[in-house]
Amino acid sequence: MLSLEEAIERSLAATPKLGGETIPLTDAEGRFAASDARAKVSLPGFDNSAMDGYAVKSCDLKSATADSPVGLMCVGVIPAGTFPADSVASETCMKIYTGSPIPDGADAVIMQEDCRSTSGDGATILCNEWVKPWENIRLQGEDVREGDVVFTAGARITAGSIGLLTASGHDRVEVGRRPRVGLLATGSELTEPPGGLKPGEIYESNRAMLASLAARVNAEPTPYPIVPDSLDATVAALERAFAENDVVVTSGGVSVGDHDHVKPAIELLGGSVDFWKIAVKPGKPFVLGQVGGKPVFGLPGNPVSALVTYLLMVRPALLNMQGARGWRLAKRPGRLVDEMINRGDRRHFVRVTIDDQGLVRSAGGQRSHMLGSLAKANGLVDLPPKSRLAKGERIEVISIDQ
Repeated sequence: MLSLEEAIERSLAATPKLGGETIPLTDAEGRFAASDARAKVSLPGFDNSAMDGYAVKSCDLKSATADSPVGLMCVGVIPAGTFPADSVASETCMKIYTGSPIPDGADAVIMQEDCRSTSGDGATILCNEWVKPWENIRLQGEDVREGDVVFTAGARITAGSIGLLTASGHDRVEVGRRPRVGLLATGSELTEPPGGLKPGEIYESNRAMLASLAARVNAEPTPYPIVPDSLDATVAALERAFAENDVVVTSGGVSVGDHDHVKPAIELLGGSVDFWKIAVKPGKPFVLGQVGGKPVFGLPGNPVSALVTYLLMVRPALLNMQGARGWRLAKRPGRLVDEMINRGDRRHFVRVTIDDQGLVRSAGGQRSHMLGSLAKANGLVDLPPKSRLAKGERIEVISIDQ
């Protein structure tokens, strides 16, 4: 059996990057930058005031105290969005607002709360304390300098990074193209809800579940009609899915039974395929192949197995296709409420719930067909082979919702 690490490495190697596209920043949240972005301007673009007050020469206020204020003559007002034509000379000041440019001659701003006017026209200002040189001034380029790399290739674009890119002169950004994912479910026992069930039939749930998961990482999922257990039907469905998508994900039909047609169908389409047994539970059978240079992932049909193998191996590949710098699943610390035991020889990814206090409990039954416990779960615990985790032990929980 392959180790999980070997399987992930092979999956990443089999998924080529799709290249980039340029889109408006307003559409870019959650996407991954395809190239570095540099600031077109410095931030701030000029020395400006950090607050409302008066632009002054620091040396004029060296002796200022509340008991012995220093008087300055106000020679002008600088609204935000205007640049002052006049300068500040000794024993003068200019009224200034947050974000307004610092006038020539001034090297500090005293807060409005530390001053008072002695005349109705505000011509003379009494200052109650000293301000150090450059106090309350935002210096040009102290945040970002023109030409600095403000965003690196492979990084996920957030609301904050959109703000930075916009402020530094960008309205568009190059991002990795979204992979188009064709989703197939195989099995003659499957049918679509909400119609009635005939004896022996079950509702197919994997395509909707996998579409939701794929959309979280920017993929564009397309569920296709259920594929009956027929080699011809499987070949036709795969051929269409490959023609219309960048990657194909199937569920069911990946084992070695008489009705498992995914592997031979891929080969009939001229593709190559590996059938793997991966040392994880749930999700032991797994297929990775390619047709015409496009990857195909064959997941088990049991819903829990399909979700776990998607998270562990397909999700990293979809992120890799977009040029994402990081693909590992996020974890959070927790503490076990009850012990967990793995008597098997494979890593067991146990469905759990973790609450706001970090307390971790089993989500219920752990068999691979049990959707009830899957719906309750918000995390997975990676339980090593032949291991026991004690009650109260500190552990890491993999988030399912990512």
